[in-house]
Amino acid sequence: MKVIETSIPDVRIIEPAVFGDARGFFMESWSRRTFAEAGLDLDFVQDNHSRSVQGTLRGLHYQIRQPQGKLVRVTVGAVFDVAVDLRRSSPTFGRWVGVELTAENHRQLWVPPGFGHGFYVTSDVAEFQYKCTDYYAPEHERCIRWDDPDLGIEWPECSIEGKPIVSDKDRLGVRFMHAECYR
Repeated sequence: MKVIETSIPDVRIIEPAVFGDARGFFMESWSRRTFAEAGLDLDFVQDNHSRSVQGTLRGLHYQIRQPQGKLVRVTVGAVFDVAVDLRRSSPTFGRWVGVELTAENHRQLWVPPGFGHGFYVTSDVAEFQYKCTDYYAPEHERCIRWDDPDLGIEWPECSIEGKPIVSDKDRLGVRFMHAECYR
């Protein structure tokens, strides 16, 4: 397994060892021991799986209490995945990092607690799977607008009339300047 630092040191790209031949491939997507040896000593309590069509944008989501760390990956298709630092005490507060995750590149992204998270589907369809360090708590969930100009996230060109497909909840997300953030 290879761990790659991003421009925000706490957000990391994970490249698992992939063993392939004419039959297909095998990879270990999670091993507590291997991750701990790489400096990521994590405890997951929940696995999630979503399927989305091209042009769907989910996020930017976070929980103000019971913050979730997420180990995310794509098992079908491709997405542009984004993490935004919402920790006021961090030197990278308000900065974002984006990574292409695909079924073919097998990359995973570690998004620590204290970050907003979202993704945009660039393939016909994408299946997105992620492990969480805390349980989903809808009463603590918050959403920041995906297109907030103060964040300036450089999403891939939207495929449907210049606008992504978003849920009502995501459409009603708040501006970064008004968002509840972590200390």
